Amino acid sequence: PEETVTGSFASFIHAVRPEHLSKTVRHRSKRMILDSIGVGLVGSTTHVFDIALQYCRLYSSVAVSSVYGKPGVRLSPTLAAFTNGVATHSMDFDDTWHPATHPSGAVLPALLAASQMLPPSTKPNGMDFLLAFNVGLEVQGRLMHFSTEAHNIPKRFHPPSVVGTMGSAAATAKLLSLSLAQCAHALGIAASLAGAPMANAATQAKPLHIGNATRLGFEAALLAARGMEANPLILDDIPGCSGFSAFYSIYQPRPLPTPSDHHEFLLEKQDIAFKRFPAHLGMHWVVDAALSVRNLFINYAGSFSPSLIRTIVLKIPVSKYINRPFPSSEHQARHSFQFNACTALLDGEVGLSSFAESSIHRQELRELLDKVVVEHPEDNIANFDKMYGEVALLLHSGDVLTGKCDTFYGHWRKPLSKESLLEKFRSNASHVLPEEKIETIITMVDNLENLPDSSQL
Repeated sequence: PEETVTGSFASFIHAVRPEHLSKTVRHRSKRMILDSIGVGLVGSTTHVFDIALQYCRLYSSVAVSSVYGKPGVRLSPTLAAFTNGVATHSMDFDDTWHPATHPSGAVLPALLAASQMLPPSTKPNGMDFLLAFNVGLEVQGRLMHFSTEAHNIPKRFHPPSVVGTMGSAAATAKLLSLSLAQCAHALGIAASLAGAPMANAATQAKPLHIGNATRLGFEAALLAARGMEANPLILDDIPGCSGFSAFYSIYQPRPLPTPSDHHEFLLEKQDIAFKRFPAHLGMHWVVDAALSVRNLFINYAGSFSPSLIRTIVLKIPVSKYINRPFPSSEHQARHSFQFNACTALLDGEVGLSSFAESSIHRQELRELLDKVVVEHPEDNIANFDKMYGEVALLLHSGDVLTGKCDTFYGHWRKPLSKESLLEKFRSNASHVLPEEKIETIITMVDNLENLPDSSQL
């Protein structure tokens, strides 16, 4: 079995050790953990989170695991993972990798819930937790490199619902110290629980994709631990019988090397994008482009005066589900190039309040949206590593002002500074936690390697 692709993944999950985590990987993954907790905390204030929590509280017979933003509330471990996963993606505020997926939200809630589930004598320490988290990231990253399709903005299924489920299974299998065979079965079981269509993007159902990924991967590991078996070749390319290849028309799996003295994690080579405001990642290009041209407009006219604008031209990649001329809900607005560009032009920023009902339906915003024309240049590829956003203002005077962004602040090529990441976390967490607890979490994550009991997190 070790000679198969699936066997190589199981061997990696079983054999990888804390010493294989480089300083860079530990640093980057702790930034991800901190950001994801903050996003989950602010996400616990949303309506879609409340719906998920009300549902999960119907099933609370073994209530041992915590829920973001709800002191005193406990759920069964898998439902806590589900609820916290929904919180993490409820505002589309969570981190994004390349090829495109949301890696942290699919893994972290399962590990937090599992840590609380385990009896005191077997609690994983902080380094065990950090290693399991990185196992979940690595499996997701490797699977996304099995197909060139994964490099572009998705059209058929939401990637974290597929690779995230597998990553959650791998991470939980590692945290629970499953055997080599059980690790392989956990991946096979998870593959049968994976997948969600892109048609549910920009709806309240989209956060369920992350909630289900982290929960169902967790459940796959628990089922494998109890003896359930699955196809031991689930990741391999078997002609005439699709396994994980069912999700991709182009599928070229490659073994995951068993770690020796040194293993270079993908996170070492490919950093993560952190969002500055709660919207689809593609929005960050057009917002930065819009802010740039807004500054030019103010220098030109002395203030931002929409009446001087005849047409707003957006040059964006082709991606149907985020090309929404007149969004009518917060979730549609988070997935609208037009809305985010015009909000940035009108307000000089995009933030939490930009997606409130009162902001979405402003008359002055609608008037700007009416002026938008979309163009799709051939060189603007629907790929988070290659795309750009361009916003041009065609004025009644005949003048044209243009702003362009090919790398927004927070992209992996232009990472958030430590100060910016901490500012985001403190702002998000402050919606539900007092200052002293916020600072405790920051210190705890920063020193995660030395935490004796990861359930304290």
